[in-house]
Amino acid sequence: MINGKMLHVSASPHARSRQTTQNIMLDVVIALIPALIASAIIFGLRALLVTAVSVATCVVAEFVMRKILKRNNTIQDLSAVVTGMLLAFNVPSNIPLWMVMTGDIFAIVIIKQCFGGIGQNFINPAIGGRIFMLLSYSTPMTSWPTPKQGFMTFDAVTSATPLASGEFPSITDMLLGLRGGSLGETCIIALVIGFIYLLVRKVIRPIIPLTYIGTVAVVMFIAGLVKGEAVTFTVNQLLSGGLFLGAIFMATDYTTSPITTKGKYIFAIGCGLFTCLIRLFGSLPEGVSYSIALMNVLVPLIERFTTPKPFGTPKETKEEKKAKKEAAKA
Repeated sequence: MINGKMLHVSASPHARSRQTTQNIMLDVVIALIPALIASAIIFGLRALLVTAVSVATCVVAEFVMRKILKRNNTIQDLSAVVTGMLLAFNVPSNIPLWMVMTGDIFAIVIIKQCFGGIGQNFINPAIGGRIFMLLSYSTPMTSWPTPKQGFMTFDAVTSATPLASGEFPSITDMLLGLRGGSLGETCIIALVIGFIYLLVRKVIRPIIPLTYIGTVAVVMFIAGLVKGEAVTFTVNQLLSGGLFLGAIFMATDYTTSPITTKGKYIFAIGCGLFTCLIRLFGSLPEGVSYSIALMNVLVPLIERFTTPKPFGTPKETKEEKKAKKEAAKA
């Protein structure tokens, strides 16, 4: 008590930082730029158009929804820009623009703002928008232009991704992004550059991405042993689909991932296991978005069992535990 006023001390940790939401989101945007440049080189300038429309729609949708709900404007924090870029990275470059816009509106209005805005959404908005589009426009969302012999040209005829067709290009082509896929997921090198930038800037920790990808690698290696081609099968599974995009930029979302170290490991392993189960036994060739969404929903439960008790909290006696159990039964 100071000067007759009672001071209330919250649970630790007590930390201050110069980081703001805007600074963090700006770093994410910068980290996504290499993949954006790669998509424009591989799939043509329409990749830039799709991204620009997606970002603009997300920003406008957030501005209008905040006005309708009579809440403070939040477009300056750049979170809507990040959602727009990530959703654009999860669609084919030749998809009709109006479809992208409906996905953006669903992500911002339904997934984000209807649950209170940034920090209160139960799943990653971009993932929610992508799942909505997959369910609503299954054919356009699963047909991709495929690059030709080199950069700057692409085949206007659509085809399935390597995961769906089972025909995998060379490792070099997959690293460079010369394969069918969503416009921001194909160039692994560009995504890794973004990952390194986020690590250097200390925006994310490597636990979730590395554990997620590592879990997929282990499970797919075991599955590959059954097929008699463990190494090749594992490499193809790692470099195809949206695993790197999802693990680096979507599974690490602050709001929808655990805050504890133990929780991050559990979350990432769960993402990896669900991805492998869907790819190996499901009717869909890809499972990254659904896996992350499923684990997003489980985050409150994960944190409940992994959050340490504040220092000084007295240990429950046997009588108190017994009373709690009886109260729960009643």
